Amino acid sequence: MPGEAIARYHELLTDELGGETQAQIDTQLRERGLYFGDRPLCTVLRPRFFTPAQYGWMRVRAGLILRAFERVHNIAIADSGFRAQYKLQEWEEELVTVNPGFRNASPTSRLDAFFVNDGKGLRFTEYNAETPAGSGYNDVLTEMFLGLPVMREFLRSFEVRPLPVRHSLMHCLLDAFRQWKGRAEAPRIAIIDWSDVPTYSEFVIFEQYFAEQGLECIIADPRELEYQDGRLMAGDYHITLIYKRVLISELVERGGMDHPIIRAVRDGAVCMVNPFACKINHKKASLAVLTDERNASLFPADEQRAIADHVPWTRVVEERKTRFDNREVDLVPFSVENRERLVLKPNDEYGGKGIVLGWEVSASEWAAAVQTALAEPYIVQERIILPKEPYPSMADGHVVIADRMLDTAPYAFYGDYVDGCLSRLGTTSLLNVTSGGGSNVPSLLAEKR
Repeated sequence: MPGEAIARYHELLTDELGGETQAQIDTQLRERGLYFGDRPLCTVLRPRFFTPAQYGWMRVRAGLILRAFERVHNIAIADSGFRAQYKLQEWEEELVTVNPGFRNASPTSRLDAFFVNDGKGLRFTEYNAETPAGSGYNDVLTEMFLGLPVMREFLRSFEVRPLPVRHSLMHCLLDAFRQWKGRAEAPRIAIIDWSDVPTYSEFVIFEQYFAEQGLECIIADPRELEYQDGRLMAGDYHITLIYKRVLISELVERGGMDHPIIRAVRDGAVCMVNPFACKINHKKASLAVLTDERNASLFPADEQRAIADHVPWTRVVEERKTRFDNREVDLVPFSVENRERLVLKPNDEYGGKGIVLGWEVSASEWAAAVQTALAEPYIVQERIILPKEPYPSMADGHVVIADRMLDTAPYAFYGDYVDGCLSRLGTTSLLNVTSGGGSNVPSLLAEKR
């Protein structure tokens, strides 16, 4: 773990230098639009440091888990009976087998994880295989932090390397488009999501980045689009490549199965990344598919070991017998009786919505939540003890260092490898910025010179 780098960075942060650093952060956040809605994206004075060895180990272990996800996804596409484990809705069943025109179901994705046991272990608790956000924020925060006053002295003793992500995401989009088109041609990109989402500032970051790379791009609301004469249009702009940030479930809920995007994609009139097929692994039930003893024989030995080491025990909430710690349990009574070590999550939500932490509610509230979970697709998952790391911030003119919970969310590409990482801090058990709290910090490699 990068304890030496952290200690040196904190040593340098006198109250005077901390105040100067905070003033520069405030200016940069404002000028670069780094706000989530009306909240500043970052509230601390230090980036997240990885050692090269720690980051490299995480990439190797994540690669094994990604291959396991890819393996069961391919089975699910071919076998509707196996696919039933994911608890897809009827409309999802209709869409997930639509051919996107390119190979990968999730060219760009993100694993959500935690280092545990003082950094000796790693647990992947979710897989955002549909709309992984934050890479634009990470890259711009990286530029911002590398220019801070405290970095001037820190760089004398530590080599610091950024972990940018935008380039990999752009290449995934272009690769998918080339496969879909069948030849090399510049796409006309549209970043698609609702105009009032709090992540809109990140769309602007990507719009500017694509323009710098010589690519045409607009930001468009799904309500602005029309599909006519085989062309998906935003006003007079012909869209050939969708960088999809809107959730498919919200698109169907608000626009129905006849929405212009859905019709255009089904007709092969536009390339969309990520495609409908991403919904399979995006379901939280995908972690149950990985850890369920009924599916163990599907994985080679190295993936079985990686799943056992890195994916917490997860099951879809239903009346059944299963195994926990090598013993058979009756799932529903077991879940009710073990709330202190379990969490309930809806099968397809984001931003912490619907999550029930067993150790933070009463026994009666938990029992009621389990009954709700039986009626709707939910998973029950083994609790992870969240890691903490000290981070400095300014309070009343002084540098204050306090522990914050820290999650690790590596970005993945082509369902195969990790490149870059989102890091989020929080003071509550839900670290997701969307849920109303937390802070993003850039992820950097730090090694003593």
